[in-house]
Amino acid sequence: MDSGEKRLNELGYKQELRREMTLFKTLAISVSTVTLFTGITPLYGSSLLYAGPAPLVWGWVVVSFFTWFVGIAMAEICSSFPTTGSLYFWAAHLAGPKWGPLASWCCAWLETIGLIAGIGTQAYAGSQTLQIIILLCTGTNKDGGYFAPKGVFLCMYMGLTIIWAILNTFALNVIAFIDIISIWWQVVGGMVIVVMLPLVALSRQSASYVFTHYETTPETTGIRSAAYAVILSFLVSQYSLYGYDSAAHLTEETKGADRNGPIAILSSIGIISVFGWAYILALTFSIQDPSYLFDVNNETAGAFVPGQILYDAFHGRYHNSTGAIILLCVIWGSFFFGGLSITTSAARVVYALSRDEGIPFSKFWRRVHPKRKVPSNAVWLCAAVCILLGLPILKVNVVFTAITSIATIGWVGGYAVPIFARMVMEENNFRPGPFYLGRASRPICLVAFLWICYTCSVFLLPTSYPLKLNTFNYAPIAVGIGMTLIMLWWILDARKWFKGPVRNIDIQNGMV
Repeated sequence: MDSGEKRLNELGYKQELRREMTLFKTLAISVSTVTLFTGITPLYGSSLLYAGPAPLVWGWVVVSFFTWFVGIAMAEICSSFPTTGSLYFWAAHLAGPKWGPLASWCCAWLETIGLIAGIGTQAYAGSQTLQIIILLCTGTNKDGGYFAPKGVFLCMYMGLTIIWAILNTFALNVIAFIDIISIWWQVVGGMVIVVMLPLVALSRQSASYVFTHYETTPETTGIRSAAYAVILSFLVSQYSLYGYDSAAHLTEETKGADRNGPIAILSSIGIISVFGWAYILALTFSIQDPSYLFDVNNETAGAFVPGQILYDAFHGRYHNSTGAIILLCVIWGSFFFGGLSITTSAARVVYALSRDEGIPFSKFWRRVHPKRKVPSNAVWLCAAVCILLGLPILKVNVVFTAITSIATIGWVGGYAVPIFARMVMEENNFRPGPFYLGRASRPICLVAFLWICYTCSVFLLPTSYPLKLNTFNYAPIAVGIGMTLIMLWWILDARKWFKGPVRNIDIQNGMV
């Protein structure tokens, strides 16, 4: 019995999942979830359009700085509570017996909503990248290339979701191997793009343009406030820099999780902070004509700014788009790996919540396959809900904005509950693990909590004016209705029986 399993038993849980993940494998899954390309690529164009390159470039630095506070706070808690329930389990125990059930209820549902919507963001952005790859392989927007219509796009979206569910059902060992490939894919592929793209581009933007140029486009976005434009330009960084808690979801499957879980959380933040900024700089320095990027008549139909930057660079030098297609395939691979990892994390959270009777028909969703030792029913529940989220693609143009906002608010909002509980609890009630902050814990948690509140708030803002049915950010409505129903369920019924994490081992009373 290693230290992680021993601590799990002390907390009242028996070991049920297979504990075979090493630090490197756990780090690989965590990095695959935060991934280098999946956050930056789909939102790069809109952030550049809001306020120009300078807020986009420096926004990554600012967001990375505050993300470290969140990551450090979560690493300390993960070291003390190495369980697959992670955030909602932490919330229950840190909030104490009086508020613990409500805290775990809110945290669990926020996290579940965020993770399942997170699968949708990967499926949507991956389909968008594949759409551009097919377009460039069959010509361009100017040459009659095939630009997949909404129906085909939805099929791509559903296909990716189903593939991830199949792999998570039948191939956990394969997933562990794929995630090892993924971390090298991110690092090596990222280095290739970061180095090659500026070298291939016939011309490069000046440092003054990249680091100091500010320009709003009210005629396109409808946003005339400079401060508002800058806030929206930060969204790409705030969306990209979360998901590092995936390491915590796998702690019941990780060797020495009370040490390796925190290491994986902080290492993934460090890797993505450095490579993410380098990727943003490579794209921005390689822009050939800023105004041409958003032209609906350009080679990529103005639909995918990073794809146009890659096309301009390679076609300008080699008079063909082969290099751009290859690098877009590297980016698409990142979306594939990211979606696979988020599906793994989402299923673990649904499994953990079902194990504690927190979801209707919990007995069905918490079943673990007797041979493969994976929560297969939870996997397919996540996939089904994700597909339902994507169905409006056929009629609504702002589906990605809504899904992205829901994912960020749910996922990051879930971080706030245990961090706040850790900040206000009595220190002598906290049993620290190997990673312990001591007196620094409260100020770090305070900064982290305030940053999370700000992040969730800005994702509720409209991103385009004037407000219309096809430009409105539907996230506030979706999240508001969802959380209202969940809280009504709590008030009318769940508070009578939901007590938070349910121990399945009899233990002596003591600090947790």
